[in-house]
Amino acid sequence: MDNLDERLVTLLRHDARRSISDLAMDLGVSRATVRGRIQRLEQQGEIIGYTVILRADAFGQSVRGIMMIDVEGHAADRVVRALGGFSEVSAVHTTNGRWDLVVELSTTTLTELDAVLRRIRLIPGITGSETSLLLATPRSTRARL
Repeated sequence: MDNLDERLVTLLRHDARRSISDLAMDLGVSRATVRGRIQRLEQQGEIIGYTVILRADAFGQSVRGIMMIDVEGHAADRVVRALGGFSEVSAVHTTNGRWDLVVELSTTTLTELDAVLRRIRLIPGITGSETSLLLATPRSTRARL
């Protein structure tokens, strides 16, 4: 991706419904250039889709948290597979540093979140965890599917 592609993707991340004409005007290039760039980025798999991004409480999961997990030895793959069985888990990230995994969670109540945290802590191979509640998301470019 070159600089023009990056600027185009930035504009699309903020409003993927903008017209080709508006994008071309903001980028200072022709409509044909923008159309061609978008088609190429889609064909190369850089752009895989377009979606609507909702406020977290618009889809009913009002309690959200980030759980950092410490995993013993080589159990990370097994723990990641186990986490895949939780509907409350929206993402699992491997990381470096103090924690081995970072898990994004969402439930409708704090009581449900507490129950999920207790169930996750029982997964064999997890040796420690720390959880933080997400209070607000002032900005996100990630869609929830």
